[in-house]
Amino acid sequence: MEFIGKTVEETIENGLKELNLTEENIEITVIEQPTKGLFGRMKGRAVVEIKRKKTDEDKAVEFVQGIIDIMKLNATATLTERGENTTITLTAEDTSAIIGYRGEVLDAIQTLAGAAANIGKKEYKKVVVDCENYRDKREETLIKLAQRLEQKATEMRREVILEPMSPFERRIIHTALSKSETVTTKSEGKEPERYVVIVPNDKDEFSKPYNAGRNNNDRNRRDSRGGKKGGRNNFKGGNKDGRRNGSGFSQDKAKRKTTLSFGTYLGNSLKDK
Repeated sequence: MEFIGKTVEETIENGLKELNLTEENIEITVIEQPTKGLFGRMKGRAVVEIKRKKTDEDKAVEFVQGIIDIMKLNATATLTERGENTTITLTAEDTSAIIGYRGEVLDAIQTLAGAAANIGKKEYKKVVVDCENYRDKREETLIKLAQRLEQKATEMRREVILEPMSPFERRIIHTALSKSETVTTKSEGKEPERYVVIVPNDKDEFSKPYNAGRNNNDRNRRDSRGGKKGGRNNFKGGNKDGRRNGSGFSQDKAKRKTTLSFGTYLGNSLKDK
């Protein structure tokens, strides 16, 4: 914003009062200044441009806007909260493209924004990227899920394995059950397949875990390894020397496969703590 006055100093002072800012928070550009004439009298006027300095929050918003522009998503990033956490809200016509499956796109943008906003800083400041209040809605859903599975784990006396989640979502599950009197929680696995396990206090040590996160992707992976359609288990025929049996495995391999699969539940054995 430009301000006009008799002197540069007076113009800056008036500009700061109008903008309710201090010199530490502004950038000043002197566009025009008066000159001294005869007998020391000043001629002309002072024209000063005063801009508020870009904060880390402002830079984070610009960064997020740049990401969604590169992704060619018709959305606008706006800073909606300053303070302990920085919250950037995305507004778009097609919110599903911004949020992604269970928030995957939103989480990715948030991770990048947090990294960019904290470059060179000693103290980490959390950056939250939200769209259509998705974060609160998802948190409510996960809390209800945690409570439902807490009851299931308690009744069955079996560990309950949830599907892989982001650190943000796993934290919600842990917090929701942190004061439970019947179960505890832990995280297992490696990113991005890290998941939460709900462990009943009165656990039956001989029972297999109950996998609450099993979905079609798990079944598809099993089909590709040996399902009804084109799996290796349907390989017919064998060599005369007996190296292959009807299943398509050698006899030794078939024995090893049977041995290794015993006591294993969807890749999570009971000995894994």
